[in-house]
Amino acid sequence: MSAYALLLAPSANRVYADQASRLAIAELAAFSWVLSADITEVSPTRIGGVEYLAFEGELSARDIAYVSNLSSAYALFQREGELLRPLELTPLAHYDSDLITIPKYVGKTNEQFTKLVLNLTLLASSAAERMLDGHLTVLDPLCGRGTTLNQALMYGYDAVGIEIDGKDVEAYKLFLQTWLKRKRLKHTAELVPVRRQGRRAARRLEVTMAASKDDHKAGAVQKVTVIQGDTTQLDGLIRGGFADVLVADLPYGVAHGSYDEGGLSRRPLDLLERAVPQWLPLLRPGAALGLSWNTKVARRELAEDILRANGLEIVEHLPLEHRVDQGIERDVVIARR
Repeated sequence: MSAYALLLAPSANRVYADQASRLAIAELAAFSWVLSADITEVSPTRIGGVEYLAFEGELSARDIAYVSNLSSAYALFQREGELLRPLELTPLAHYDSDLITIPKYVGKTNEQFTKLVLNLTLLASSAAERMLDGHLTVLDPLCGRGTTLNQALMYGYDAVGIEIDGKDVEAYKLFLQTWLKRKRLKHTAELVPVRRQGRRAARRLEVTMAASKDDHKAGAVQKVTVIQGDTTQLDGLIRGGFADVLVADLPYGVAHGSYDEGGLSRRPLDLLERAVPQWLPLLRPGAALGLSWNTKVARRELAEDILRANGLEIVEHLPLEHRVDQGIERDVVIARR
């Protein structure tokens, strides 16, 4: 049995970094669904005064390719006595990492955590075995300024977002266009009106892009679509049955909010109850749904009840609840259609 040591990536968020080992253990356990190796003896350990995540198994080349995409993976070593032999990581990275790291704004979710939730949702879906080589579509129905959409692009997937705030949609368009131009990547970007029953009901941002000139010539393009509209009223705004996974960060009740008939709401479960029936027709059979939210304003069992009431199966995972700041304790629930 081979022994391994995974060096975790540093995090700009000190609070998140302090909880990284526990979250990495939960994430690695979720990867066991697609790994050919049985992973055992998983635990944090210190080597030369540095913390690693130690585990045992016999990783194949494809297993290492999967492990390369752990949200916290920085370097992987095979342990040989007291020595560490580095193994090459091959993460899915179709674009430079600054596509993820450059945007900074109030309420932005930690990008490592965004990747973790996307990974967990992918691994719970019927598309799990195509994570490394499939052309998948990720939906974020509360996309804000596009952190999840950008992570989907990094993986080489198509991305669809829904966002009610027109300023956020315009800010995302400006950032993505500027970034693509600076990288000299072939692309098109257009913000067009969407009509429903003959009336203008929303706006749609449509972006096509390719990771290289050769990809563009070969027609290997990716698409990003963002609908500026109400995620609880999607009828006629977007076609159904297209998404392999749905990932969303619910309003936290602190910096985040959502809009209902009474104006700004800080109650994530109210939004979830109204939105899930609108989201389900957008999912393919076997798709999975991953949600994060603030447990200080919404109990986990109530969120699970809403998902079950809509015919979804809750997917079990190791505990992921963790502190973000004084007002936010964040958790994750994964469900499958």
